[in-house]
Amino acid sequence: MKKKISEELLLLEVLKLMQPQASTNVLRKMLTNQRVSVDNQIIHRAKHLVLKGQTVEILPKPKISVEEERGINAQTYDLDILFEDESLLVVEKPAGLLSVATDRLEIDTLHNRCVEYCRSTTRTGWCFIVHRLDKATSGIMVFAKTEQVKRELQDQFAERLVHRHYVALVEGSASTGRADHHLIEDKNLRVFVSEKKTKNSKRAITMWDVLAQGENATLLTVVIETGRRHQIRVAMAEAGHPVVGDKMHGAETNLHGRICLHATALEFLHPLTDDPVRFESEFNPAWRHGLKNP
Repeated sequence: MKKKISEELLLLEVLKLMQPQASTNVLRKMLTNQRVSVDNQIIHRAKHLVLKGQTVEILPKPKISVEEERGINAQTYDLDILFEDESLLVVEKPAGLLSVATDRLEIDTLHNRCVEYCRSTTRTGWCFIVHRLDKATSGIMVFAKTEQVKRELQDQFAERLVHRHYVALVEGSASTGRADHHLIEDKNLRVFVSEKKTKNSKRAITMWDVLAQGENATLLTVVIETGRRHQIRVAMAEAGHPVVGDKMHGAETNLHGRICLHATALEFLHPLTDDPVRFESEFNPAWRHGLKNP
């Protein structure tokens, strides 16, 4: 939209003539967003004096890419999106946020944030739960955008085709190890090692290697073959090296104000292409402080 000025006016006054339905705040926002020019020169000041014969133009809103729009929407719903396509949404869960609601029907969960984000891009958008991370654990999670993709991914998890990698900062001087336990939950959702024959117990296989080591703590890379509640935390406690900050399972230190367990990588076959895909997430570099490579 252009207008040639027949008398001297302040720029804001000209804009009011050009957009009589717009509020002063909207017009000022046009100026701050670099959408107003005088004789092809961008002007920001509302009190800029426009001379007789000059031309004022209101420029169209700049187009943003799909990726930029997704980024804006993701910030709105407080999401850290690592990857997205028509079938998958891969995000990084912060520590202290529930993956999904419990029987208490919590409103603010990672799943709810993902659903609201999907609805912001498509009216009928949704995302389906594929797996979970403990509330205290941070790191990578994948959600499915269709029920078919959900079933295919869950089949991969059930068949142990999904590779799940974690980093854990544990107490003491730990060494490479492997745990093959049977776990059971009590009515308060506390997890314990049980006998294999115990009713409702589930097998949990956990393996770990040393990344860095100090006198009082060890940084481990952990791989799990099964995905059980508190699996890594129980395995490390049973090995005599509870995860730092995990008071529930015997930790005596809390160096970083949280349980130091982070899901760093997730590998599986893309449900639409059958191609192997891998998604990675960086853990807090402060966990390495004071430690040395083995």
